[in-house]
Amino acid sequence: MTAYPPTDPKKWPATLAEMRGGFAEKLNIYKVMAHHSDLLRSWKDLRAHIVTDNALGVERLEICILRAAHRLGSSYEWDHHVSRSRAIDLTDDRIFAMAGPPDEMDPEDAIIAGAVDALLDAAELDATTHSALSDLVGTEGVFDLIATVGFYQTLGYIAKSFDVPLDDGIEAHGPGPVSRTAD
Repeated sequence: MTAYPPTDPKKWPATLAEMRGGFAEKLNIYKVMAHHSDLLRSWKDLRAHIVTDNALGVERLEICILRAAHRLGSSYEWDHHVSRSRAIDLTDDRIFAMAGPPDEMDPEDAIIAGAVDALLDAAELDATTHSALSDLVGTEGVFDLIATVGFYQTLGYIAKSFDVPLDDGIEAHGPGPVSRTAD
């Protein structure tokens, strides 16, 4: 059993009352984060930007998240975002390519995956990666990709550290995150 299991929103402290019925009540990852109510409340605005107001657009955002989940080995995030990617009509070929080498991806997806890999490997975008990414998504997109990788890196750490259980209605998908290193 995990040290911090998902908490029942009905038992959340008064400091989280305004979050009942919202995003935090829907997913186990946030029910685990409720063990630190100040962190969860602070997470709300950044999450809103990353998930709904991101300059990458919905498809590129999912590609970024899938690659980050794969590289981090976070099956919780991988499984959730396979489902979300399917819901926005990404093909399984495109989705599962995110667990493979960039040279087997759609060229635009490879740019995004390369940027994710650079951040996770070197904690920075080299000039070539930055230029290609900027040409693809613009300045705000570059910043949003960096923020998205950091955001999901934190979620991946929480999901793996505390063995966050997969939410009801989300299926485990192969091949899943298979490696912590670039393919």
